[in-house]
Amino acid sequence: MKAFNVLQDIKQVEDAIPFYRPQGSEVELFERAWRNRLPLLIKGPTGCGKTRFVSHMAARLNLPLYTVACHDDLTAADLVGRHLIGDGKTIWSDGPLTRAVREGGICYLDEVVEARKDTTVVLHPLADDRRVLPIDRTGELLEAPPPFMLIVSYNPGYQNFLKGMKPSTRQRFVSLAFDFPAPAQEEAILIGETGIDTMTAKRLVSIAGAFRVLRDHDLEEGASTRLLVYAATLIRDGCEPSLACRAALVETLTDDADTASALIEVIDATFGR
Repeated sequence: MKAFNVLQDIKQVEDAIPFYRPQGSEVELFERAWRNRLPLLIKGPTGCGKTRFVSHMAARLNLPLYTVACHDDLTAADLVGRHLIGDGKTIWSDGPLTRAVREGGICYLDEVVEARKDTTVVLHPLADDRRVLPIDRTGELLEAPPPFMLIVSYNPGYQNFLKGMKPSTRQRFVSLAFDFPAPAQEEAILIGETGIDTMTAKRLVSIAGAFRVLRDHDLEEGASTRLLVYAATLIRDGCEPSLACRAALVETLTDDADTASALIEVIDATFGR
């Protein structure tokens, strides 16, 4: 009975880990960076699996994960924390970065270049050998415990002169470059994520390949693996494939009628309509 319980516990842990299909040595590099207390930068196109990879690794290492979707109005105070007024008194409330440091977890800043520039001032002392977080408003100087890890990501395709990452910031991180998976891997991801059949997975990946050729020409972005999962999910639910692909892929990728028409022709040809 005890052996059965152990196996059952292992199965529960495996089920709790978000599905992720490695593309190369990224799992090994992540674990080595974490063990050696090195911050990590992940770069790659939208929907290629950056966020899923971080979620997978956090669960794999059994670490708390605080994910922040960065945007133009995100400030250092949003990350570190601020004083709040309630019940007639002022109370300090930790931000996600501070909570990750206190708990020895992972703080993941998604699309970090979108945040305001003052956020990098907060990140620098955590992203070098000091591994400290000064909190000016409380007078604290938090030392990050060994399990803490700082991870940032961005999409190089959206970089411009105003929203690039400074070399002085980039050179504080170990970096991983992500791209869309090879066809066989992407097919396996769709099957693993949604349970669709092999032939449908092959057709969806073929469509994505055709769409990605148009990137930077007729399309601003190619079809992401995330969108393929959406299409596969609709198809698995009984949606007609061409309709599912139009909703999950075409209408998401373009507003131009001529481009949409060309994409629909590719879908119809692939599914034999």
